[in-house]
Amino acid sequence: MEKTIIKDKLNRPLRDLRISVIDRCNFRCQYCMPADQFGPDFEFLPRSALLTYEEIERLAKIFVSLGVEKIRLTGGEPLLRKDMPILVKKLSAIEGLSDIGLTTNGVLLPKLAKDLKAAGLKRVNVSLDTLNDELFGEINGRGVGTGPVLEGIDAAKQAGLGVKINMVVKKGLNDSEIIPMAEYCKNHGLELRYIEFMDVGSTNGWKMDDVVTKKQIYHLLKEQFELEPVDPAYYGEVAKLYRYKDADVNVGFITSVSESFCTSCTRSRLSANGQIFTCLFNGNGHDIRNFMRNGATDEEIVARITAIWNGRDDRYSDERTAETNKNRKKIEMSYIGG
Repeated sequence: MEKTIIKDKLNRPLRDLRISVIDRCNFRCQYCMPADQFGPDFEFLPRSALLTYEEIERLAKIFVSLGVEKIRLTGGEPLLRKDMPILVKKLSAIEGLSDIGLTTNGVLLPKLAKDLKAAGLKRVNVSLDTLNDELFGEINGRGVGTGPVLEGIDAAKQAGLGVKINMVVKKGLNDSEIIPMAEYCKNHGLELRYIEFMDVGSTNGWKMDDVVTKKQIYHLLKEQFELEPVDPAYYGEVAKLYRYKDADVNVGFITSVSESFCTSCTRSRLSANGQIFTCLFNGNGHDIRNFMRNGATDEEIVARITAIWNGRDDRYSDERTAETNKNRKKIEMSYIGG
């Protein structure tokens, strides 16, 4: 399929695609799927509502033809979806796709890391918000200690996957873990990404008072380490990166609250049930699953995705106020992925 670069109303190209493959998770993290909201009786999507691997492959090929170069598989917990290496192998065969990553809590990596690497997966981002077992069990809502996650990280490294660590920082919860996490990741050659607590969805009780900003975290790190800035590797790179001067290890910040990166956002998102979302904070999805299942041709799907992206003007983090956060319709993180 011939490649065509499409751009939105703010001249931002479509370069990255996040694909949520499942809305379920084996954790109940407070900032994503809090247990009081996602209890035993919560109704997740039925299997028939999920995009099949063949449908994901078809859509991915079309997205790549429109400029996408990188795909990240998300959830929920994507490794709960059966036979994930099969999907990775399908996607890795797409001509023009340069990178496939996956975001996970890491628990299932000891079983799957080798097969995922063999199928073509390049890297994983593993969520780990603290090294303290008791606190980690509180955060993940399941009482699970850090051991299974650390084993998953080791398994990914041994399989030859690139590994980055995601740490969501919430004031009064795990901000005391900022330095211990930095020391651990630096000593183990892991790139740590500090993520500001974000107002995604409506179930995590987000308040601006709970946000620890990049500036605050950076100043804490500067008291302990010598850091130097790293230039972005590509247009649209989200993380603000620094390198430890005494080690070939980076540390990064995802600053969607305090330092917006909307102007260079090149990401589209595909939910597990086939809705296209043009922003992590925009709850208005565009159905592509039923359109496809009702017999749409590739050319018709190309036209629909092009129209959706051409009409995109999202810049929520640039415009965020207490009022917009309160009144805006949002989609849950577990439904659309990070």
